[in-house]
Order: sequence, then C-alpha cells, then structure tokens
Amino acid sequence: MDRFRQMQVFVAVAEGEGFAAAARRLKISPPAVTRVVAALEDSLGVKLLNRTTRYVRVTEAGQRYLEDCRRILAEVEAADDAAAGINAEPRGHLSITAPVMFGRLHVMPGVLEYLNRYPEMEVDALLLDRVVNLMEEGLDVGVRIGALPDSTMRALRVGSVRKVLVASPSYLFLEGTPKHPQELIHHRIVTSQAGTMSETASGNWRFHHAQKELQVQVRPKLKVTTNDAAIEAAASGFGLTRVLSYQVAGMLSEGRLQIILPEYEPPPEPIHIVHREGRHSSAKVRAFIDLMAARLKDNPSLM
Repeated sequence: MDRFRQMQVFVAVAEGEGFAAAARRLKISPPAVTRVVAALEDSLGVKLLNRTTRYVRVTEAGQRYLEDCRRILAEVEAADDAAAGINAEPRGHLSITAPVMFGRLHVMPGVLEYLNRYPEMEVDALLLDRVVNLMEEGLDVGVRIGALPDSTMRALRVGSVRKVLVASPSYLFLEGTPKHPQELIHHRIVTSQAGTMSETASGNWRFHHAQKELQVQVRPKLKVTTNDAAIEAAASGFGLTRVLSYQVAGMLSEGRLQIILPEYEPPPEPIHIVHREGRHSSAKVRAFIDLMAARLKDNPSLM
C-alpha cells in the first residue's frame, strides 16, 4: 500500500481515537485499518499509537507525524482541487466546531444547507463552549466569538455580538430598573458558567462608559451551567443575567426580556470563521466558508 493511503488511515485512527471509528469513516474493515497502521509503524521504525482495550492515543512521535500528515494531505487535496478547477464539486469529509448555543442557532442551519447543496459531503460538527485548537483536534473550520489569540489561523470576520444585561419586564416592574452598574449589588443575579464569558461566571462584571472601565463584583443568587438556563430564569422574572446579544435576540423581539444599562456595555465581540489551510483552500472548505459567511453576514442579530 502506498504511503499516501497509510497516512490517510493513520490520521483517521488518530482523530477518531480508535480503529473501529476510522474503519467507519474510511468505509473499510477494522482489521484492514489495523494492518495498515502496523505496516506504517514497521516501515518507519517507530511507535505512533498507544493501544489499550479502552482507547487509542498518539505517542509523542505520533503527534509530530500526525501534524505532518495533516499538512501533506491538505496540500494534496488542494492540488487536486486546483487541477480539477475552482468549480469542482465539494466531496469528502469536513470537520467543524462552534460554541454550543451559537452552533445550534446559527451554524447548524448552514450545515444542513451545505449538505443538501453538496450531497457528496459528510460533516462532523463539534459544538463546545471552549476554544478548540483546530490543528491538534484535526478540524477544518471553526466559528469563534471574541479575540483570536492564534495568529496562525486564517480568519474571516462575519459579524459581532454584544454583552448585554437583561431582565424581564415583570422583574423590572417589581424591583425597579438599575440606572448604574453599582446598583446591581441590590438585585438578584443569575450567572452561567458556559462559554468564554469567564468574568460573567465569576461575578466580576466589567462595564464601559465615557471611555472608562467600571468593575462591579456581583453576588449571584443563582448559578447555572448553561446559557439557556440563565436566560430562562431571567425570562421567568427571577432576576437579571448577562449574556451575548444573539442568545436573547428572539426574546428581546418578543418582549419577554429587555436590555438594561445599554450605555454601559463593553465593546462588541467579533465573530470569525477560522480555518487552518494554507495558500489554497480545498473546494469543500471554500464552499462551506462562503455559504456560512453569507448567512452570518446577512443576520441582523449579528451586526
């Protein structure tokens, strides 16, 4: 078997963390996958994978080889796409990641449109409320909210969101509307531990006004693990919560929630589509980014 195919099989095993998962992805038998990896290790004279009855993990040498294999396979795929022409039909496998709630509301509808438009494609969508390293986890595309610490990624800005403080009209009628962030210490606060808003979860809330930063240490009455739960608690009239604007766009339009202290909001957070490919993006990545960028840029709740 040629080295190119061996690399494909090894990458599938490493990313799937198992021979059975790789076999399903490649549509070959698990014993065939095992034989290919064993032959590759024999040829290289190095152990690439640690195997137990419960898991398969790459070794230190395997991790370095995995990164090289991904780069080589991506370059070969890009070369094939270039030879086939820019209008080549996307086909194959695409792995993407996005925050949980943003993914459910805004990314998954785009994924379904993409799959309907390109029936030869398969997509793995990893929705997690943490920053995922695309290279380390073998992902093709990510949607990220906030600053981009990784300068090696190629990024396209597609919108922005705001950190907003919200409460239900019924709560504000009974408890009054705060006029200054310091007044929040007298209100019932709901915080969520999900997402990248660590300062919201910790209770150390930052506000901006007249080019100055204000900090208020609030004491949550209720802590939850998901943004959905925090939003529902606020909408039910329990108290105030701080979330990203897209997460409550529907409830704001319905009048179930309203924004408080908008003049003290921090600067908006950017939304980017990021990918790890080099000079020439493959047809499948390029098509997904184009589709998703158009959808997100046209969304009024993300402007």
